Amino acid sequence: MKKLKVVILTLCAGILISGCNVSNTAKGAGIGAAGGAVLGAVVGKLAGNTIIGAAVGTAVGATTGLLIGRHMDKVKAQAEAVQNAKVEEVTDKNGLQAVKVTFDSGILFNSSSAVLSQTAKNSLNSFANVLKQNTDCDVAVQGYSDNQGWKNSTAEQSVQKNLELSLQRAQSVTTYLQSVGVSAAQIRSTDGYGEANPVADNSTADGKAQNRRVEVYMYASEDMIKAAEAGTLQ
Repeated sequence: MKKLKVVILTLCAGILISGCNVSNTAKGAGIGAAGGAVLGAVVGKLAGNTIIGAAVGTAVGATTGLLIGRHMDKVKAQAEAVQNAKVEEVTDKNGLQAVKVTFDSGILFNSSSAVLSQTAKNSLNSFANVLKQNTDCDVAVQGYSDNQGWKNSTAEQSVQKNLELSLQRAQSVTTYLQSVGVSAAQIRSTDGYGEANPVADNSTADGKAQNRRVEVYMYASEDMIKAAEAGTLQ
């Protein structure tokens, strides 16, 4: 078991180190060849999101990973055209390449509000078109907040209010995407995580702004995985 852990960690390190210089296609093949879902669970904790991913139940092979990686390269390129969105490559719990799109709440919402601005709606209109062109991608919407306390609230109450606000913001994004034609079935989850998982320093105004965010993940659905396994995924 100890040797197996060493091998897995070594493979993870190799993938992560090479990740800066290779495409999703190459990384998808590497992850599949390294053991699919088993390695993916490890890589996901380091470089992705182990919450997202289709419930496939078995390891994904190298060819399947390669085809999905190539497909996700195209999805990422489309998402990068959306204004006010930060687009990144991540790994899901199956070890497959996914696309993470982050919307800053300074663009999406006014302070302490879950009401979408017109600027936000314009960006989400463009993003909705990307989703509608890629219905074989499942979608997860996740809201986050900074750690700013609420007036006349205890620390514990502020944490809870921030958790509720993060969920409301995620729900606002989901509701709007559905209102402009994104299938409700495509959005598999909508969650709020409050102050958890900060991406910047909450002690600065800039850091707080970065932590007030909505993340949208596009990842391989069961149908996409089946198509890749059959060799028909384009």
